[in-house]
Amino acid sequence: MQRCPWCEGFELYRHYHDTEWGVPLRDERALFELLNLEGAQAGLSWSTVLKKREHYRLAFDHFDPEKIARYDDLKVAELMANPGIVRNRLKVAATITNAQAYLALRDSGQRLSDFVWQFVQGQPVQHQRQSLAEVPAQTPASDTMSKALRKAGFKFVGSTICYAFMQASGMVNDHLVSCHRHAAVQS
Repeated sequence: MQRCPWCEGFELYRHYHDTEWGVPLRDERALFELLNLEGAQAGLSWSTVLKKREHYRLAFDHFDPEKIARYDDLKVAELMANPGIVRNRLKVAATITNAQAYLALRDSGQRLSDFVWQFVQGQPVQHQRQSLAEVPAQTPASDTMSKALRKAGFKFVGSTICYAFMQASGMVNDHLVSCHRHAAVQS
């Protein structure tokens, strides 16, 4: 079975590739989680965060924005002592800020799903990439998404993070055409 070469190396990575990466995601909580995990990944490999994902879910109350938005200094200290997550103070603070931005977005009548999917007109962009060399780190759409998220108050949402988020959440299909998942996520 042929896969995108980036996922080879360990079983958890292959499973993520085969079951989640590139599948269109519209669930609010799942998108919020993914956006924050992509931000936590900045400067690291995705495999590092993927291995810690269950720890993140426990540490951050299963990415419940209502709870995260109310985190205080005591909770931040607890998170900074948690070896199961990336203990970067700026990234922890960004998750709290992002929960507050998420709630503000919701309170203004917007859903995160609609907000982020607008950058691909609500439908996955179907690329026909032949090699990893053809896959960009960012695009004009991820640039625009990044600016809009920042304006809405989100942190750790640079263009490269946004493009990785777009790939992971199925807004763009960047499975190589030779990959068994390329056709599967086209629907």
